[in-house]
Amino acid sequence: MSLFTKFLGASTALALTAGAAMADPAVIFDLGGKFDKSFNEAAFTGAQRWAEETGGSFAETEITSDAQREQAIRRFAEDGYNPIVMAGFSWGTPLATVAADYPDIKFTIIDSVTDAPNVRSVVFNEHEGSYLVGMLAAMASEDGTVGFIGGMDIPLIRKFACGYAQGVLAVNPDATVIANMTGTTPAAWNDPVKGSELTLGQISQGADVIYAAAGGTGVGVLQTAADQGVYSIGVDSNQNYMQPGSVLTSMLKRVDNAVYDAFSAGTDVEVGLQVMGLDNDGVGYALDEYNEELITDEMKAAVEEATAQIASGELMVHDYMSDETCPALDF
Repeated sequence: MSLFTKFLGASTALALTAGAAMADPAVIFDLGGKFDKSFNEAAFTGAQRWAEETGGSFAETEITSDAQREQAIRRFAEDGYNPIVMAGFSWGTPLATVAADYPDIKFTIIDSVTDAPNVRSVVFNEHEGSYLVGMLAAMASEDGTVGFIGGMDIPLIRKFACGYAQGVLAVNPDATVIANMTGTTPAAWNDPVKGSELTLGQISQGADVIYAAAGGTGVGVLQTAADQGVYSIGVDSNQNYMQPGSVLTSMLKRVDNAVYDAFSAGTDVEVGLQVMGLDNDGVGYALDEYNEELITDEMKAAVEEATAQIASGELMVHDYMSDETCPALDF
């Protein structure tokens, strides 16, 4: 099958051909694939929602190595897709190289900042949403020890971990937060076996709630936590359904909205920096039929109060990306 495919309406994938309509948008997924049940799938969900609501079509592609990044962007730009959305921080370097060559194409990059006159850079206040699920973890924990399993050890994932730990300690100052990263290469995003191993290790240290911010690796975390009778916390997409009654909640990162908004704006997409946080529903926590019995009224009230305080600026959650320190967690 060709590396490039085109999504028509809501369900039909065909080989991408040259001469695409100028109005058709495109989305390029990061390593791990569009059905990683996490970050990439959230991006696909946003594109799919746009197609279903508008009847429009969009192009999409999944890469299998970093070497394909620049080629993927150039191929879509040459074929006239506009805007082109890239999901993932690793697109920053190739986009900085390519954007100037296609001044009439609007690009949107998610999780990175590219300073160019035709680029929208969307970043999220993941630390804010992680603070909320950290509060829930502390309130659900029976022994005061909780865990965090990240994917690739990068500042962005440390940002999740730091916000989470701050939320845990806000509820229980005596709590212990165990943090592990899966690896230091992009393979860390798609290693559920390693995720399972790390989960077992944290459980052996007493963790009874474990937050996974690790892309496809998190599937192994959620499965093993369920098998061992402890709670897990999902990330990016709502993952509550994956292990009903075991996933305490999911930290929602509305990548779907970022893609949907870019597609909806089309060639009129506003360029520059866009920050999505609690004050504009960019992050949050998931509450649905799969976890409603796990989240008490007391827990909801506490998180709602914290949400209002963070959104108003009354409560500040430390952002690891601002100075690469984490007062609540020792990396």
